[in-house]
Amino acid sequence: MNILLAASEAVPYAKTGGLADVAGALPKALTKLGHRVRVVLPRYNLEPVLRGGEKLPGSLLVPFKLGIRPTDVYADYSATAPVYFIDAPEYFSRGRLYGENDDVERFAFFSRAVLELAKATGEHVDVIHLNDWMTGLVPAFLKTAYAGDPFFAWTRTLFTIHNIAFLGHFNAGDLGLFGLPEWLNRPDTGIEFFGGVSALKAGIVFADAISTVSTRYAQEIQTAEFGNGFEGLLRARSQDLFGILNGVDYEEWNPEKDPFLAANFSIDDLSGKQECKRDLIRTFGLTEAIDRPLVASISRLSDQKGFDLIIDIALRMLDRGISFVLLGSGDDFYQSHFQALHDARPAQVGVYFGFSNELAHKIEAGADIFLMPSKFEPCGLNQMYSLRYGTAPIVRAAGGLDDTVENFDRSTGRGNGFKFYDYDSTRLLEKVYESLLIYIDRQSWRSLIQNGMRADFSWDVSARRYADVYEQLARRGARATV
Repeated sequence: MNILLAASEAVPYAKTGGLADVAGALPKALTKLGHRVRVVLPRYNLEPVLRGGEKLPGSLLVPFKLGIRPTDVYADYSATAPVYFIDAPEYFSRGRLYGENDDVERFAFFSRAVLELAKATGEHVDVIHLNDWMTGLVPAFLKTAYAGDPFFAWTRTLFTIHNIAFLGHFNAGDLGLFGLPEWLNRPDTGIEFFGGVSALKAGIVFADAISTVSTRYAQEIQTAEFGNGFEGLLRARSQDLFGILNGVDYEEWNPEKDPFLAANFSIDDLSGKQECKRDLIRTFGLTEAIDRPLVASISRLSDQKGFDLIIDIALRMLDRGISFVLLGSGDDFYQSHFQALHDARPAQVGVYFGFSNELAHKIEAGADIFLMPSKFEPCGLNQMYSLRYGTAPIVRAAGGLDDTVENFDRSTGRGNGFKFYDYDSTRLLEKVYESLLIYIDRQSWRSLIQNGMRADFSWDVSARRYADVYEQLARRGARATV
């Protein structure tokens, strides 16, 4: 099949979260299955080199804001799946991916450019795979502005929700500027949402199928607690809603050959993990007590990720002799708090605000325990990285965390981590204390981490599920118009 995957970020070009990992790894896995896959991204000013990227001849002529905007396209053919970049400096040369006042306009333009790029290739596209609100307007364009275009008559769309908390909310008065009909501003068959319109709702309403990034999250978003106002609409479309767990790129995340590690290790020879722990301790300048439990977290610092719970138990963890390292950035409140914690306990607490891929690998390999007590978590990848690297995750049973982590049972030797259910710091602390009891029982701890290392969350499995959905869509016939 011919698949076009559109996303706002993808490794190794631009990343703020798990979406980038998916958009970077899924095309490779689909290509291995024999599908033709192309990826399209905005061209940010973040990539110093597009890994052999080249400017394509000619320009796209993108209808937008009541005119036609000529737009250059760059391509990187060195990747397993070709990657195309929409070059619009006034929209994407901002120094950051998101957080601008005109974010919806930026990605409305990108969405329109995706369709013009598809046409410019001249090759029929079976499925356009869209990701989060930044591409949510593509199905709306297809069923309105491009409804009579024979090029897309047999093209279907899959819209993947990576996080339903982000709406792409904008003023209904901008619909016409973007090239969309004003009748979309209605609640029933349109995209009206709480006084405005929503690009996320456009994806949910107009895509031919919807997916999200874990089985549990697909169930959760159909409830008032997690649906963010879309639960009724998603229940109505439940026959078209699929939960497909994100995979892990084990070519990148493999402790046996990871180039970032001080020593490599495997499920059969864990000696290198101790060297990784020693290296991590030295990297953060902590007291070199190799037998002391080392707890870590890598995350965007926000309420969603459960950092209020971690703050609540931090001193009690440290008082039990635990060391703690943190890699991430986000809310100033959390950054200030963890900086103060480091200043007060520099021998036990290490912090790095920002993102470092190398340091992320070192943390996954060198830590003993990984904290991920999210209030909600559509899928989560770090708990799966942790499992592969012999680092026991402590998670809240939400979304993909519940799908991937099984409580360890010392009596049976089954399980790969620790999870709690109520969003409460006491419940988190109980699991930390439980993990310490297992940690001092070296035989049980070895069984625990080896269970995690055996788990297979590779993209091979997930890619086959996506391919099944694509094929179901392709069998539906010619596109209906609205």
